[in-house]
Amino acid sequence: MTDVGSTDVPEELAALLAGLEPMDVPSRLDALRAALVEADVEALLVTSLVNIRYLTGFTGSAGLLLVLPGDARFVTDGRYRDQATEQLAAHEVRAHVEIAGTDQREVVAGAAEGIVRLGLEADRVTWADQRAYAETWFPFAELIATSGLVEDLRVVKDPGEVARIGAAAAIADAALARVRHRLRDGPAERDFALALDTEMRHLGASGPSFETIVASGPNAARPHARPTDRHIGNGDLVVLDFGAVVDGYCSDISRTIMVGRPSATQRRLLEVVTAAQGAGIEAVRAGVPAAAVDTAARQVIDDAGWAEEFVHATGHGVGLEIHEAPRVAMSSDATLVNGNVVTVEPGVYLPGHGGARVEDTVLVTADGCRTLTHAPKLAAV
Repeated sequence: MTDVGSTDVPEELAALLAGLEPMDVPSRLDALRAALVEADVEALLVTSLVNIRYLTGFTGSAGLLLVLPGDARFVTDGRYRDQATEQLAAHEVRAHVEIAGTDQREVVAGAAEGIVRLGLEADRVTWADQRAYAETWFPFAELIATSGLVEDLRVVKDPGEVARIGAAAAIADAALARVRHRLRDGPAERDFALALDTEMRHLGASGPSFETIVASGPNAARPHARPTDRHIGNGDLVVLDFGAVVDGYCSDISRTIMVGRPSATQRRLLEVVTAAQGAGIEAVRAGVPAAAVDTAARQVIDDAGWAEEFVHATGHGVGLEIHEAPRVAMSSDATLVNGNVVTVEPGVYLPGHGGARVEDTVLVTADGCRTLTHAPKLAAV
């Protein structure tokens, strides 16, 4: 496995990456302010770096964002003095950038003075942080635990976000096409995972969107198996689950590839899982409960007699994080809406033998969905 890939990027993919549609970042702070009114808080301290990136375009590793009724204060340290100013300006975000030292308390508390009800991101703040905020940062305010105020905005993707997820999906598709043939050579799982990751970077990704899964033979019976030193061999089903990141946005795809000729059980396994995934895709459309998509995919597997071997949910949202709302699961109470980006990924896992999973990332539309991942299914080498 010395050949780590080619650095040439196909013209079509290069054009896609060069022509990404702008995102509507400037409107997001006002949308959040409207949500604050509904949540009955005057201001919100945003501590999640992912949410800060969504609201401002800032990509650094340290920062706090205080969103006020008519203002916003972004506080970071000296490492990001120029970057913060440049990135917020590039995204036309109206916020004051403040550079503080190791103690940002004085700057943030001063900006929040006069606020009576201050929201915290309950899902992102530790107990120790909450105590510090209450006792030393904002003793003058009532701290309100909020949940999902920014995440609820992130659920619906604008065209610029969809373009980035689509580009990340195209990179993953192209990377697999370039390295798939190597499965015939008997590589170790971890070597093939490295080759796939390297190819995605060569094609323009900033990196993989999560730790790439390459699970062969009996390892394929473990839905989230990590690549091992096991060498892929003739007669193996190989589950590949991977994705790329473009401008912060993730893609997610799974394919199960047969090395050599399948047995009757392997062929049936692939056919059932592919049919289940097709049923799930067919069920996706705006206005449909997310649980109904799970049911559609699960029913095909149930009918095949493998109900107990489908051990995870059918899908999840994708965006700046690889797992976002809405969940596509039996227990989900979400209803799909136009602009959601979700995965559909049923699988069947037979302990000691192997398994199969097929996954696509799709954009929910009013009349169905648009598939963003296009690598061939039922593939063999």
